Amino acid sequence: MSEQTPAKIAIAHDYLTQKGGAERVVLALHRMWPDAPIYTTFYDPEGTFPEFKDAHIITSPLNRVGLLRKDPRRALPLLPLASSLMHVKEPVAVVSTSGWAHGFRYDGATLVYCHTPARWVYLLDDYLGEDGRDSIKGRVARVLRPGLRRWDRASVRRRSRYVANSTVVKERIEDVYGLDGVDLVFPPHSVSTDGPQEPIPGAERLAEDGFLLSVARLMPYKHVDVAIEAAARAGRPLVVIGKGPEEARLRAMAGEDVVFGQDLTDAQLRWAYAHATALIAASHEDFGITPLEASAWGVPTVALRAGGYLDTIVEGVNGVFVEEPTVDAVADGIERALGRDWDRDALRSHAARFSEAEFARQISDAVGSL
Repeated sequence: MSEQTPAKIAIAHDYLTQKGGAERVVLALHRMWPDAPIYTTFYDPEGTFPEFKDAHIITSPLNRVGLLRKDPRRALPLLPLASSLMHVKEPVAVVSTSGWAHGFRYDGATLVYCHTPARWVYLLDDYLGEDGRDSIKGRVARVLRPGLRRWDRASVRRRSRYVANSTVVKERIEDVYGLDGVDLVFPPHSVSTDGPQEPIPGAERLAEDGFLLSVARLMPYKHVDVAIEAAARAGRPLVVIGKGPEEARLRAMAGEDVVFGQDLTDAQLRWAYAHATALIAASHEDFGITPLEASAWGVPTVALRAGGYLDTIVEGVNGVFVEEPTVDAVADGIERALGRDWDRDALRSHAARFSEAEFARQISDAVGSL
């Protein structure tokens, strides 16, 4: 733990409206400094983790608009203004961001834990997906992008120190922002294998022989559609955990052996990993925490050989790689993963290297050096 007292530290995050890896990082920070206020543009108690309900959360005025609170992407043109209205007065702020929180106004020193430079500025085509590139949203995003880029880079120049969550993000930060010496601290996996389990409604019928698992937001770049088709090609049932704008399209293409679940409790997530035969992770991820969650349960991952998965997966130890996010490649990866005799203890040992205790130690050291 840092020498800083909780009263002198603030936590900041883009928005707390969903359940994902970035939000779990904020939870880890909250456990480090439980009395520190959390500044965020939007907070939806029903959309994110219930553990935030005991936190002191300070939001932007836009949080009063329910339509925007439920989907902050609708507020894209307004988010630079909303961010500039967030005034953090504490002497030290630990900032978790992938695009907005580093643009808040800070009176003190800042440690920016960057999940990625803003996708909607620097990786717009990946963010929109093929179907979204020529959509109204895509055209609006392209019009806004030059202004957002100027705002983003001006925000970066005002911050004290940057930390990246993966090797690929470290390289991206140094390339996009021209920063040198960006530190690297891997985020923790924090779904404990201890504790109760609760079945996912509709998935109980798949549990006896096990099922493939996808845990991802239903966004175009996550390639959940590829996971669905590859599972069908391999003749294996699939449980899809996540929600997002692709949900209706994915449900329409899914067969009877695909079950969807969203807004799950940790008990339901434990049940899913406990009954999974393999995790499918076919997206370009900045870090990709789900293979570590799976490894903690002794479950291997079929992953795209790219991005953050190069940090979290050792081929043959806790997963197999595929070279491209196509149905053929992923279906082949599924067969290779299921046909292998895995050392479950080795998978669990690999996951233990990415513990919350190690994350807390490194972040505390970084805060202490500001």
